[in-house]
Amino acid sequence: MAEATGVPARTVTRILTRHGRPPLAVLDPVTGMVIRASRTTRLRYERQAPGDLVHIDVKKLGKIPDGGGWRVNGRAKRPRRMRGLGYDYVHAAIDDHSRLGYAEILPDEKGATCAGFWRRAAAWFASHGITVRQVMSDNALNYVNSTDFADALTSTGAQHLTIRPHCPWQNGKVERFNRTLAIEWAYRQPYTSNVARAAALDPWLATYNTERGHHALGGLPPISRVPSPT
Repeated sequence: MAEATGVPARTVTRILTRHGRPPLAVLDPVTGMVIRASRTTRLRYERQAPGDLVHIDVKKLGKIPDGGGWRVNGRAKRPRRMRGLGYDYVHAAIDDHSRLGYAEILPDEKGATCAGFWRRAAAWFASHGITVRQVMSDNALNYVNSTDFADALTSTGAQHLTIRPHCPWQNGKVERFNRTLAIEWAYRQPYTSNVARAAALDPWLATYNTERGHHALGGLPPISRVPSPT
């Protein structure tokens, strides 16, 4: 909101507090309801260089029927043919130091799919001059019990780290990236088809990486911390 209005973030917070409104950071981007507080880690860290650590995760999104879903037509006008269309699986990877982000929409989150995603993600980071040394994920079976995924990590020279069970905040940078992705891409507007939403992902990623200011980077975009490819 501060970026959109040109008003300092602290001023925005004071205005919201004065009117008895919670900060936007604690609201669900879709419903506007307050999200129950979850634990966070007291240990705030940032790796020293791009590629030292990349966080990965998968976000599941319901597919949009042709003509739009309930955000376009309203909940009352939801014929049976619009239901049960399945899900898109948005695989995401974000560099711990630079916050440079990469994402793809894929049909599932199986180990082989995650492996293919990681190989392409590693190549994408390499095209930006980043050699990935460690990859952090949660403990989902598609990551920890997949020989395809393990082989993909080995082939790219990356070590696999996992968070402590039931501690998703340890993978907080990609969790936050997923939330930003939901607010600024997936639910930013009422798309009239699944194809339209999918087509908007790459342009949003380009803006996120090269133009959108990041609070943790002093208002600069992620590309500002990325070395020029040699």
